[in-house]
Amino acid sequence: MPLDSGAVLAWYDQHARDLPWRVSPADRARGVRPDPYRVWLSEVMLQQTTVAAVRDYFARFTSLWPTVADLAAAPLDSVLREWAGLGYYARARNLHACAAAVVERHGGVFPATSLELLALPGIGPYTAAAIAAISADEHVAVVDGNVDRVLARYLALGVPVRDGKDLIRGTVQAAVPARAGDFAQAMMDLGATICAPRAASCLVCPLQPGCAGTRSDPLAYPVKAEKPERPTRYGHAFVMRDASGDVYLRSRPPTGLLAKMTETPVSDWTGTKSDPAFPVPGDWSHRGQVVHVFTHFRLELEIWSATIADISTLEDGWWSDPRQLDNEALPTLFRKALAVAGFE
Repeated sequence: MPLDSGAVLAWYDQHARDLPWRVSPADRARGVRPDPYRVWLSEVMLQQTTVAAVRDYFARFTSLWPTVADLAAAPLDSVLREWAGLGYYARARNLHACAAAVVERHGGVFPATSLELLALPGIGPYTAAAIAAISADEHVAVVDGNVDRVLARYLALGVPVRDGKDLIRGTVQAAVPARAGDFAQAMMDLGATICAPRAASCLVCPLQPGCAGTRSDPLAYPVKAEKPERPTRYGHAFVMRDASGDVYLRSRPPTGLLAKMTETPVSDWTGTKSDPAFPVPGDWSHRGQVVHVFTHFRLELEIWSATIADISTLEDGWWSDPRQLDNEALPTLFRKALAVAGFE
């Protein structure tokens, strides 16, 4: 049965979430247009992250850089520093590159179509569709994880979502109305609030009359896909103090995992455990272990600390006052490491 977009929009008009990057349906009806910069920024931040985690970051970014031109003009180091803790740091580098491209190629104005948006750095099919639909009402399906779950239940999809993508997208595309942006956000809200991962409030769902899943067990969908085993890697982190108590930090390489972020010196991360090879002589002591899970592997990092008397050989980094660590572009992993070493 086709999706009833009219019922979805009627529900959204009454129950839309109040989000800092969103134009409410009432304001939208009065002619207020969503700012594509704010839509883009929120969508990039929300990838692999929750609304609750993003709110403060979004407020800080839009306060520091109110327009895409402001963000493009900011030093990358400043953007990485403000992004620290939000994870998936390639997003921050792509964010900065995309802002620069919008300014250089489009005079600081985001393109209005998903096809043009796809040509910008760091913008994939989902993000392009979301920006184009929400800010310009392009007649395009917007399918995120929430919408995948709603459709898997609505269709009683008998295969994992990854194997039913075409059917899901086609069903959503066929239902996109003139209010494409509000419909896209309504479907996301349904998945976040009514058709949630561990609960399905079918009695108040506007799609209930046509939903196949509600006639059996909606929580049986989506069908789970087999997950590959996540390997474990091992390594060491070396936290160094000087005589005044400052901590030694450096930048990670310009490419690869956590590229250009700030770190303490570390060993390679390998598939087997090894003894530490300390970067400089010192009174090294083992402080504990940090376990951190990345997308593709689990890391067990042994934390060592020492006060270093001869700092002359340390030339590729800098010494930071522990009271200023919040101003460093430290990802969560290295904040954990510093905490284990006694830097709270």
